[in-house]
This record gives sequence, structure tokens and C-alpha cells, in this order.
Amino acid sequence: MDLKKTILLSCKWILICALIGLFSGSASALLLVALEWAAQLRTQNIWLILFLPIGGLLIGLLYHYYGQDAVKGNNLLLDEYKTPKKTIPLKMAPFVLLGTIITHLFGGSAGREGTAVQMGGAISDQFSKLFKLDATDRKTLIILGISAGFASVFGTPLAGAIFALEVLYCCKISLKSSILSFVVAFFAYYTVEIWGVHHTAYSIPTVPELNFENLLWIIPSSILFGLAAMLFSRSTHFWTSLFKKIISYPPLRPYVGGIIFALVVYPLGATKFMGLGVPSIVEAFSKPSESYDFLLKILFTGFTLGAGFKGGEVTPLFFVGATLGSALSVFIPLPIALLAGMGFVAVFSGATHTPVACTVMGMELFGIESAVFIAISCCIAYLASGSVGIYHSQTVEGVKYHLYEKFKSKKFKHL
Repeated sequence: MDLKKTILLSCKWILICALIGLFSGSASALLLVALEWAAQLRTQNIWLILFLPIGGLLIGLLYHYYGQDAVKGNNLLLDEYKTPKKTIPLKMAPFVLLGTIITHLFGGSAGREGTAVQMGGAISDQFSKLFKLDATDRKTLIILGISAGFASVFGTPLAGAIFALEVLYCCKISLKSSILSFVVAFFAYYTVEIWGVHHTAYSIPTVPELNFENLLWIIPSSILFGLAAMLFSRSTHFWTSLFKKIISYPPLRPYVGGIIFALVVYPLGATKFMGLGVPSIVEAFSKPSESYDFLLKILFTGFTLGAGFKGGEVTPLFFVGATLGSALSVFIPLPIALLAGMGFVAVFSGATHTPVACTVMGMELFGIESAVFIAISCCIAYLASGSVGIYHSQTVEGVKYHLYEKFKSKKFKHL
């Protein structure tokens, strides 16, 4: 390829990254503003949770009659990357945005990462037609959409770029895709900044020396983070399977789920488990959480998403990890903020099989000083969380895959 063609090709992909970053970043900015509005309105009017069943029915009807080709959500992006078939429908973006806002407004327990990633993937894949890209380049577009959505919604461009690559680790990823993933992540990140939308700030003010004694405390706590990730993933899959088995008509699943959720949560006044739960996450860095907070968040989020409500899993995973780490500070002689920060990213690492991205995210959010503690915790939690993650279509590869296969063969070889 001559120099002129190389320059033109580079300019084309930079333009594509800029466009994806602009549109995906703007969509994430809209999502963040809308969720903040929904959270404030819900907090001031707790009785809104009584309308959760109606909101669930609306989501169910919308997807059943108009969004069958978009209902798989993040798993559709993973499937299309593995085996490109047809362009991801653009309607996925407004559908998941509306569904997520309804879920949060009426008190469902859900996140936002899945929404941002789906919007990014749906937006990015539309450029395959505009620029007449082939199947290989479509894969690159899907990576760019995931990267842009993740980076913009959490304010972590490096982690977003790596997450998009690592979550698809089982598939062949080109050098071009790797480089462009970082480019689009920063475009999307700065788009949100330009819109004046800010992300939650976290900090770990005290980081102790990494000595043998502290390492001994990191290991058991990280194993617990991995087990919490496993419980979260299996809980979500369990509720999804149960609702499908019991209720054959899809629109009724979130309706019935909404009734049960409202009847349980409203009388108990368990408002901190509604929505994202960011105030509880922030509080966990300075005040020990209740020992059962992480379990209830797992229960409520798994039930909400399993019933068919929309949103993501990642912020609830942050909640689970931060509150678990905070609760462990009563027994483990490490700074509470450090344990909360370790849990924050380690549970996420185990549930998504992305220890590298989570380590980088920890450094972006909490600072480089805690990097070694974060990295060790993410890797141990990743290995301890089992082979099942939050994404059905994700294939486990690498060290965890080989350890799991070895364990499985030994366990069942005499059967």
C-alpha cells in the first residue's frame, strides 16, 4: 500500500472514531443526565416504585412487539463480533435508553454500563453501511462501540479501550482494532466532558506498604470478591431462567417482577438498593457498610434484570464490591477506602473476566498509588469467580479456562 492510500485510510478511520466518539459520548451524556434526573425524582417521591409493574409492562411490550432483534442486548454485540451476520439495529439505542430510564425512575435495581455499551454498539455499526465496510471492519466497529460506550459512561478512557478488547479476548483481534479502540475511547470521553456532564469521584487517601502481612490479607478478601462475582452472575442467570420458565408471555415477566419487587422493597423502605446506588458506594469508602448490603444488592439486581427490566450490571457490581470491602474492614486491618476500592473493581473483574481492564480502571479512578493492591485483587478475584460471567455469549479463555477445564476433568473423570 502506497503512502497516499495509507494516509487516506488512516484519515478515514480517525473520522470514524471521531463520529462514533461524538455520537456515543453524547448518548452517554444524555443517559447520565437522565439517570440523575430519575434518581432525584424517585428519591423525592418514593411512591413512584408502585408504578414499577406498569413500567415493566411497557418495557416488555416495547421489546416483544418492536424490539425482538435487539432484546439480546450486550450478548448481541458479542455474537455479532464472533459471527457477523447483519447490522445491529439502530433502534437498540433508543429502546435500551428508554427502558433504562423507566427502570431507574420507578426504583428497579440496575446499572448503566449495559445501556451505554448497547447504544455505542448500535451507533457504531451503522457506519458499516455509510463507509461500505466488510465483515472484518464491522468487527472493528463493534469494538469501537463498546469502547466508546464504556469509556464515556464511567469516565475511564483507558479502561474502556482495554475492556472492549479484553471482553472479546476469545476472538481474534487485530492491531488496528486495538489502536482505534483507544482513539475512540478518548473521543467519547472528551465528548461527555464537553457536554459538561461529570462522573462520580472516588479516592483512596491512605495506601499502606505492600508487605507480607498485608499480602496475606489481600488474598482471602480477594477470594471473597471473586465468590461475590460468581454469586452475582449466577443470580442474574437464575432469575432470567426462572422467569422464562414460569411466564411464557415475555411482556408479563417485568410486570409480575415489578409487582413482587415493589411489594418487597416499598414496605421495607430499602431505597438504597434502588437504581444505581451511587450514594451507598461513596459512603462505603468512609463508613463500614452493613454486612448484608452486598447480598441484598445481588438479590435485587439479579431479580430486576432477570425479570426483563433494562440497565447494566456494572454499577451494581461496583456497589457489591465496595460494600463488601467496606464491611470486611471491620475484620481486616487494611484501610476501609482501600478495601472498598479493591472490591469495587475486583468483583467487576470476576463477573466480566476482564482483570486487566479492571486494574486500569482502578488506577484511573483511585490513583496509581493503589495499583499493586488493585492488580493483585483483580487477578485473584478473576481466578476465584468461576467460568460463568454476566455475559452468556462471552467465552472464557486464558489461565482461568485452563484451570477450570483441569478441575472439571479431575472432578468428573471417574463418573
